[in-house]
Amino acid sequence: MLHQLQPIAEACDLTVPDAERRRIGVVGAGAITRVAHLPAYRKAGLEVLGVCDLDLDRAEQLRGEFGLPRTYTLDEMLADEAIDVVDVAVVPQAQPAIIRRALAAGKHVLAQKPLAVDSTIGAELVEEARTAGLSLVVNHQMRYGEGMAAARAMAEAGWIGEVTAVTVDVDIETDFTAWDWLVTSPRLDLMYHSIHYLDTVRALLGDPHSVYCAGGRRPGQAVAGETRTFTTLTYEDGRRALIKVNHENHTGDQSATFRIDGSHGAIRGTIGLLYDYPHGRPDTVEVHSSVLPTDGWMPYPVTTRWIPDAFAGPMRALLREIAGHGPAPTTAADGLRTLQLVEACYASIESGQVRRF
Repeated sequence: MLHQLQPIAEACDLTVPDAERRRIGVVGAGAITRVAHLPAYRKAGLEVLGVCDLDLDRAEQLRGEFGLPRTYTLDEMLADEAIDVVDVAVVPQAQPAIIRRALAAGKHVLAQKPLAVDSTIGAELVEEARTAGLSLVVNHQMRYGEGMAAARAMAEAGWIGEVTAVTVDVDIETDFTAWDWLVTSPRLDLMYHSIHYLDTVRALLGDPHSVYCAGGRRPGQAVAGETRTFTTLTYEDGRRALIKVNHENHTGDQSATFRIDGSHGAIRGTIGLLYDYPHGRPDTVEVHSSVLPTDGWMPYPVTTRWIPDAFAGPMRALLREIAGHGPAPTTAADGLRTLQLVEACYASIESGQVRRF
């Protein structure tokens, strides 16, 4: 079995060769930068020259915590010729303007998901990066998490035959009040959480033919947006995907699972991050295959975590794109399609009807 597992492990590789490394500047010194971006880059041996934030004290505290060379203003960072890549880690509404400034300054950019809160703006950013001849990649890091990367590699290797269905079932309690800007956002789960699962389905099955989505809220919940969604995606060839998410589980029996069914087997697992966010635990992955074949369900050993490890994936993909190894899996043009799928889900909620995509 070891020779068959080797390509799966290679698909999960997050190492960056010395020749592909570029110097990085990070815009935003918030919690996600502290717990995910900077720990992931440090573990991957990537060089971060500094950080900038509107809160200068917070930026300086982060600089000291991670031993970064300096703090910047945004103007200083964009003017620093030593910085090749700008990692933009700010609230979604502020991201497009910073991306535009970074591209104008000749920097490659890693943007957070969603690329923008409006696909028209997202399309403009894609075109601006193309015109500038610079790489713009979206941080859809779930694709690079070891559990999902391994599961996708198994499916792509034909271990379960033709993929016929994907199911994501998340039933958790989420305290959104940790993010002030999310509390009042009229769009919540689909735009800022389930976008991960929609992107994952697209990575496995491609763009759907149609989508139907229902969204809801719990009476008395603290946040304005939808905290419960039920989304079905259909394909003309008969494949299907189901994404069911509930953030209002207050009974303690948290669960977050996925399953990929195929004509000759299935892959199933858990999304470890959601069992103890943001620390989480490693994902679990098991495969049942008549192609290999397996003797029942065979576990795959997952040892890394979504936070922080998977956050090295989009940056690695960006660096490989810059080095000439082809487009990143989550390039901005692909991230735009995921954003458009999110918008189609909201349109379905508002109309109560199936939407073509």
